[in-house]
Amino acid sequence: MILIADCGSTKIDWCLLNGNEKIAQIFTTGMNALLLTQDEMTERIHEELMPHLVSYKVDEIYYYGAGIINDEIKNQVVNALKANMPTATTIEVESDLLAAARALCGRQPGIACIMGTGSNSCYYDGQRVVDNVSPLGYILGDEGSGAVMGKLLVGDVLKKQLPEPLCEKFLQQFDTDRTAIINAVYRQPAANRYLAKFAPFLKENLSEPSIHDLVLRAFKAFFVRNVTSYKNYQELPCNFVGSIANHFRSVLTEAAEACGVTVGTIIQNPMEGLIKYHSNN
Repeated sequence: MILIADCGSTKIDWCLLNGNEKIAQIFTTGMNALLLTQDEMTERIHEELMPHLVSYKVDEIYYYGAGIINDEIKNQVVNALKANMPTATTIEVESDLLAAARALCGRQPGIACIMGTGSNSCYYDGQRVVDNVSPLGYILGDEGSGAVMGKLLVGDVLKKQLPEPLCEKFLQQFDTDRTAIINAVYRQPAANRYLAKFAPFLKENLSEPSIHDLVLRAFKAFFVRNVTSYKNYQELPCNFVGSIANHFRSVLTEAAEACGVTVGTIIQNPMEGLIKYHSNN
């Protein structure tokens, strides 16, 4: 049997396959391999996943996750999986970016992008990621992401760059003010997730010209600062996975057209594409 894992910092989506047939789908607490020790990952898998797999023999594991940035971390994840599923003869651990590329492009070349709380992109040759413009995080980069659009929105509200009724609506809807926002951004952990939680407000008010312009500019910045760096970007489809891309697809497509980019597939999460990819191995 094949076990596929799509692992983020918040949750892990595990899917167990028998050939092309989905046997089980399990959700457990997320793991960022950059932030956890091998022992901590081993214990978490043992406690949260293994009770669901007692009746199954796992032969192959394909794990895609946050924080897989070098071979040392990759090996720690392999060891944590092997300790829990010693019968597995194949264990492949890769980045969430390769997961996006395989889910979106299969075995065809293309540009694969992640656009959720953060953003990332790569040029994929049909087998591997061959070029990647560093996302740099929400302070230096992450253009088009939920965190960056939330940052732009909050800045425009507090600096009164939006129509006054819209500024008042924002502050009332989230029961907040300048002091609370500054405290959350500069003094509390996970400011990126805090800022990204304002993305639904952008979606709800997308018909407002000022909000539409904010979102459009954010997506254009993503294309200009990331996608246009890839060779043949005008000849390849630019594909997206993630909640922001999915919920703002009309404006995303508008920005792409303005930048000479052709949008291909847009999906909410990569699992279905990964199932297809590994079922056809």
